[in-house]
Amino acid sequence: QVQLVESGGGLVQAGGSLRLSCAASGRTFGNYAMGWFRQTPGKERVFVAGIRWSGTTYYGDSVKGRFTISRDNAKNAVYLQMNSLKPEDTAVYYCAAGPSVTGAARAYNYWGQGTQVTVSS
Repeated sequence: QVQLVESGGGLVQAGGSLRLSCAASGRTFGNYAMGWFRQTPGKERVFVAGIRWSGTTYYGDSVKGRFTISRDNAKNAVYLQMNSLKPEDTAVYYCAAGPSVTGAARAYNYWGQGTQVTVSS
């Protein structure tokens, strides 16, 4: 069983930065690919970033060059560094774990509860 808990969300002005953390539990966590998704009211969860167990990273077009995903398998933690934030980045951010990196939310086996990120103009 894998459990994920996000933290680090909050209110930030446009152009600012936030660092989201995802604390994970489970002895096989290192075998999982990890992803960050975000969701706004009335919309599907959208892929933001993903990272393989090997460390290879992937990003959605809307965040490429601004966000950085990383993981520390020894600490069972995944991070999302968000720079140059824009109002359109406002969403609930979720971390997820699954067998491989994919943009399809339904492919992930485990999800955190989400953390709100609000970017003001």
